[in-house]
Amino acid sequence: MSLPKTLAEDVARNLVMVAKLLDDEPEQAYQYARVALRLASRVAAVREAAGFASYGVGKYSEALAEFRAARRMTGNSDLWPVMADCERGMGRPERALAMAGEPEVQKLDRAGQVEMRMVAAGARRDMGQADAAVVTLQSPELASHSIQPWTARLRYAYADALLAVGREDEAREWFAKALEADQGGTTDASDRLAELDGVEFVDALDPEQEANEALKPVAEPKVEEAEEAEVEEAQTDEEPEDAEDEVEELQSDEEPETVESEVVEPKDAEDEVVETEAADDEVQGDDVEGPAEGAEPAAEARSEERAGRPEKDGDES
Repeated sequence: MSLPKTLAEDVARNLVMVAKLLDDEPEQAYQYARVALRLASRVAAVREAAGFASYGVGKYSEALAEFRAARRMTGNSDLWPVMADCERGMGRPERALAMAGEPEVQKLDRAGQVEMRMVAAGARRDMGQADAAVVTLQSPELASHSIQPWTARLRYAYADALLAVGREDEAREWFAKALEADQGGTTDASDRLAELDGVEFVDALDPEQEANEALKPVAEPKVEEAEEAEVEEAQTDEEPEDAEDEVEELQSDEEPETVESEVVEPKDAEDEVVETEAADDEVQGDDVEGPAEGAEPAAEARSEERAGRPEKDGDES
């Protein structure tokens, strides 16, 4: 209301975008908050929105400065718990714990006091006082059965503190209670329960997982199957050689029979006469002292063989 109409509309549009994007797109929400802060840095609502946008992206020092400025402008203590949490984010848990004991805490409503208690418990854990963190969270609000906007977060913080000190069974019970009260899905109590139970969720429609499955190498055959395949290949390679060996053996076995069964062609009469004369000469050479007894019959045999030859055509002798 303190800004000109056109400027007020521009600032309001940026603040609306901060509110829409703060949970899902904190970086974009932070950019819109910076634009609104440049347009109207003296408006408390703008400084508060800029503080939450900076807190959402982890810029705790910047967020604390914006929250302090908004608190000075309004004089309101509602931002006290988140200011203490910024001290934790900056690595100063002792200052956050000190703020939990300040008089400003008494000015907070019930939701603010519960928030301050969770910040104090977190500071205790940052300082290594896990058992003290469990005690800090034990309060009437924790034991209440009514469901409030902060009930799920308080039960979740208590379950996480129990788990930090090794009280796993109790932690599981309070995670289940936090899930029961978490109607808006502000916590991951279901995932923590599944983790404690050893259950792992897999998205069957995840395209990245399907791509990874497709890229998996084909399983190599087992050793036994590989050995059987090698034996089969060796057998197929040896079959032609065995067949050739069998054929050669058969041929070698049949050769003597073939030689015996061959018909000996009769030699020509002239060849027989030549062989007979050679034999007679050998006989005569052996018996040099006198003529052989069978010489005349051999000569007569030759004359008879010659007489028995058929006369060739044109041979008048």
